[in-house]
Amino acid sequence: MTPDISLATIIADTDLPCCIYNASGPRCSTEEELHAIGESVAGAILSKSATLQKREGNEKPRYADTPWGSINSMGLPNEGYEYYAAFAAQASQYDKPYFMSVSGMSLDENVKIISDLENYEGIAGIELNLSCPNVPGKPQTGYDFEQSRHTLEAVFAVTTKPLGVKLPPYFDIPHFQMMADVLNDFPIAFVTCINSVGNGLVVDPATEGVLIKPKQGFGGIGGDFVKPTALANVRQFYTLLNKNVSIIGCGGIKSGQDAFEHILCGASAVQIGTRFMQEGTPCFERIVSELTEIMQKKNYRNIEAFKGKLKDYQS
Repeated sequence: MTPDISLATIIADTDLPCCIYNASGPRCSTEEELHAIGESVAGAILSKSATLQKREGNEKPRYADTPWGSINSMGLPNEGYEYYAAFAAQASQYDKPYFMSVSGMSLDENVKIISDLENYEGIAGIELNLSCPNVPGKPQTGYDFEQSRHTLEAVFAVTTKPLGVKLPPYFDIPHFQMMADVLNDFPIAFVTCINSVGNGLVVDPATEGVLIKPKQGFGGIGGDFVKPTALANVRQFYTLLNKNVSIIGCGGIKSGQDAFEHILCGASAVQIGTRFMQEGTPCFERIVSELTEIMQKKNYRNIEAFKGKLKDYQS
């Protein structure tokens, strides 16, 4: 990184030396993987989304690369929340914060996990995943605005740690406002936009079949294909949410230019998912270098110089 250019940012009242780090999901399930993120140039360490108990997840193959990104139906494989909470003590050796992702299989599980995390030091913040189906017969929590409010009421009643939410992608303009109205009633520290676009289907014409085994091949779509949707969600929530809420961009980021666009739309930090899965920790150094080069050419010394300053169309 060029000495006079800073990629530092602040999330949940915590300093990050770099605004680029991993999304919850790929390569963050084991201590070894979390240490690798710690040793990289990533600005933070984010755990795999944790459930109450260890989960094996869905049948394999449950992830596949595509020419434009990825498709997955992982089924929340993870080591259980206590495993990731305990890692906070090890994460303290790195000059970056450690965040925990939580995705209980029910509201009661989320309350239990988040309540218990009060007993652990070294967790800079909690990313509550509202983009997984937690109530039988209901849609993803993030698509049920009444349930989202109920969930936030319950979890904020049991935690003093900074808490943010990871949201599913929204597509209808009224839905952005409806979710923003819910979030603005709580002391949300950050919002991560977006999780994968759900229930896509990729066909292999050679085999005339699907690419992954679970759910007859249906899965979450990530990578290039979702970037326009991710940018729209970042921009809308940057505009609609209270200004003390940080936006974290996630979706289709594989280059410094992609990161630049997310920040221009209002992101204070960006998470790398599909590209991190494909490339490993070297992607962080490369994207940092590319973003720094863009900032140098545009004479931006820090991300605050252009964050949220997207211009309207000019003829």
